[in-house]
Amino acid sequence: MDATDGPSILTLGVQDAIAGLALSTEAHWNQTEEDWRIFLRDGIVFGIRDGARLVATAALLPYSGNNAWISMVLVSGTHRRRGLATRLVDVCLETARKNGLTSWLDATPDGAAVYGPLGFMPTLQLRRLKLVKPARAETPPPSSATLDALAMRDRRATGFDRIALLSAFAQRAGSRIVAANGAIALVRDGRTARHIGPLFADNAAAALALVDGIVRSETSPLLLDAVASQAAFLEGLTAASWTVERPFQRMRFGPATSTGEETPFAVAGPEFG
Repeated sequence: MDATDGPSILTLGVQDAIAGLALSTEAHWNQTEEDWRIFLRDGIVFGIRDGARLVATAALLPYSGNNAWISMVLVSGTHRRRGLATRLVDVCLETARKNGLTSWLDATPDGAAVYGPLGFMPTLQLRRLKLVKPARAETPPPSSATLDALAMRDRRATGFDRIALLSAFAQRAGSRIVAANGAIALVRDGRTARHIGPLFADNAAAALALVDGIVRSETSPLLLDAVASQAAFLEGLTAASWTVERPFQRMRFGPATSTGEETPFAVAGPEFG
């Protein structure tokens, strides 16, 4: 469908954070208003309105090395099956093409079936897991983990420089960076659950031990987006009562511009990569 067909596609601003949050909340996603402000401030968010109401969005979030993440592809239940999501993704891809960017996204199985014919190539697979915690927690152990250490490990794994994103996460109230025995992770608030990720470790045992320490010092439900190829890590999580909620397929449109030197155990989230 041509981008000029149907309702106009608009570029949104930070004043649209609450309207965007209403869409992701309707979809039962975990994003917060602060997450939306990252996309609106540091990326480009396209939207479609029906009158004054925002009914569809898609975001393009640039990273280093000519890479960008496509996410927040949302359509209100009242406006689905009208081709709005396809139009918005097309605009994201065209914007990325004009700027020489390789586009990435993490798709649900239904989304992967749509993005594949558009030219997206599958890369790694993810599994979203959830743990519902009792409201009792131990005092968190002391940690000397730093943002610089997390960002260095993140770049080694992704090939991207995401210091701005990780810094925005770390500076939020309630966020913490924890590390032990060659493992490091960031924990931050979500709308309905705390999120663990990204998480890097020298081995599965260290990754599981770090997650266990985080779990014991938290009271809220927890989410984690694990890399499916880290089989021992996934098995350890499910043995510890984490449940798999859904899979995601990471996909790339355009040439590979960088490669990571290690595989993460958990990512920052399907909306951020």
